[in-house]
This record gives sequence, C-alpha cells and structure tokens, in this order.
Amino acid sequence: QVQLVESGGGLVQPGGSLRLSCAASGSSFSISAMGWYRQVPGKKREFVAIITSGGITNYADSVKGRFTISRDNAKNTVYLQMNGLKSEDTAVYYCNARVVVGLGSFVSWGQGSQVTVSS
Repeated sequence: QVQLVESGGGLVQPGGSLRLSCAASGSSFSISAMGWYRQVPGKKREFVAIITSGGITNYADSVKGRFTISRDNAKNTVYLQMNGLKSEDTAVYYCNARVVVGLGSFVSWGQGSQVTVSS
C-alpha cells in the first residue's frame, strides 16, 4: 500500500503564491512520474503538471510560466509552486504518482487540497 498525503492548500489573493506538497509513504516501492491535476465542481479533472524521475517536466498551457513542479526523490515528495495565482486557478488540486512495485505499476492519488484564489 502506498499513500500520497498532500499539504499546503488554502486561501490566497489574486497575484499571490502557494506551494503544495505531496509525500508518498509505504514500503518496497519506487516512483516514476509524479504530477498534479485539478478539478472544479461539475468539470473533469484536468492536467496541471508532471515531472519524471529524471526531472523532465511538462505543464498545461494555462499554468506555464506561473507554476513550477519539482520533486525530492530521496523523500518521495513532489511540490507545486504556484505564483501569480488567478481566480480561475481555484480548484481542488490532486497529486498523483506512478508507483512501481516489483514488475508492476499503478497510479496512486492524493486526497486533494483546496486552493481558493479570491480577494
């Protein structure tokens, strides 16, 4: 069993910054890619950013230049630094990870963190 635990959400004014963290815990596993998605009520969960174990990153066009994804492989933790936040960034943010166990793999999700951008 591998669990992802998120932290760092909250309320911020437009133009402000927040940093989300997501730590994986368990035993006998490794993680390849880690990423962030977000979802607003009534809409599909959408891709935000992803980072491979080698540090290659990719972003949704809507967040490029404002958000930065990073990871600490030793801590099995992924971060999302969000700058220049806009009201349209308001959503529940979910981290996910491609977990490798033995010869197989699966995707694990965090519990979600509410990010609200409002004045």
